[in-house]
Amino acid sequence: MDGQLLQTDERFRLRFSRQLAHSPEKVWRAITEPEHLEAWFPGRIVGEWVVGSKLQFHGEYPMMDGEVLAVEEGSLLEFRWGPDTLRLEIAPQGAGCTLTLTDTFDELGKAARDAAGWHECLDRLGDHLDGTPLRPWGDRWKEINRAYVEQFGPEASTEGPPDGY
Repeated sequence: MDGQLLQTDERFRLRFSRQLAHSPEKVWRAITEPEHLEAWFPGRIVGEWVVGSKLQFHGEYPMMDGEVLAVEEGSLLEFRWGPDTLRLEIAPQGAGCTLTLTDTFDELGKAARDAAGWHECLDRLGDHLDGTPLRPWGDRWKEINRAYVEQFGPEASTEGPPDGY
């Protein structure tokens, strides 16, 4: 599993890096434009990608508010999603790029659950960019979650699956 669990101060971080065979520009569009976000992000984001702008997240979970914290066109997007902070960084690499997603949060017990979710989201993003048909949400979640439970340990696995998984 490519997700890493890190601890900094009182908070925890999940970090994923994916090599993508697509230009940074194409990946930037996929992480910022609504018609692409809906293919891989676990909810609809309402708001503009401007530092200080308020965001709303709608999906199969209670609506949450957020705020855009940092934007560097084509290379960095960071925002608060409820109590968590999500940071997406794009770095050119050869003919493609590396996308690094970092989720910073407070509750260790949700690490394996959220790692499985982000892993699945990034798989869907890769499929979307490649033009491959998208698997149904949750299709591999249980399998991926088991691997992260084993990798991170029981203390990082106290929160159960999302509804419907």
